[in-house]
Amino acid sequence: MTKIEIIRSARPLRMAALGFAASAALVAGAQHLSAQGIASHDSNAPVNYAADRIEVQDKAKRVVLSGNVDISQSDLRMRAARTTVAYSDTGNIDIERIDATGGVQVTRGSESARGDVAVYDFNRNIITMTGNVALRRGGDTLNGGRLVIDLDSGLSSVDGRSGGGSAGGSGGRVTGTFNVRQKN
Repeated sequence: MTKIEIIRSARPLRMAALGFAASAALVAGAQHLSAQGIASHDSNAPVNYAADRIEVQDKAKRVVLSGNVDISQSDLRMRAARTTVAYSDTGNIDIERIDATGGVQVTRGSESARGDVAVYDFNRNIITMTGNVALRRGGDTLNGGRLVIDLDSGLSSVDGRSGGGSAGGSGGRVTGTFNVRQKN
């Protein structure tokens, strides 16, 4: 085989490797971008809430909201069947964490994330959702067992397993559909 024949025979392999790398980068980029709209959020804004029932447990420094819970902060909205809000009281009431269960939905603009359970850690500015996680942005979808959104860095990640180690609704894998720009 001549040098030219070797280069020509290697060309399809290189093109396949480049195509695979480009596809992997596209999927990785899509996972990163999937919750970026939620991540660019003002986590210092006041928190508003409404529910069918609110119970203040002052000694435990928590508030339990149940029934059609609707919590909003700026343009970020969380809805669930039940939430527990943990706070500290050092002269000012400061929310430290919100734990939500029962059909949790977090929305901001046209982007939404759903899951069985969500934790919004105000000290770390991180939202973690587990169990049958589904992200929707326009026509794009991303499904998995666990979603972590870092509100400071804007980085989000989805994996196929929920926090407890059991497989999520996607059978332990991340699945999704990304629309491509239509060519004329």
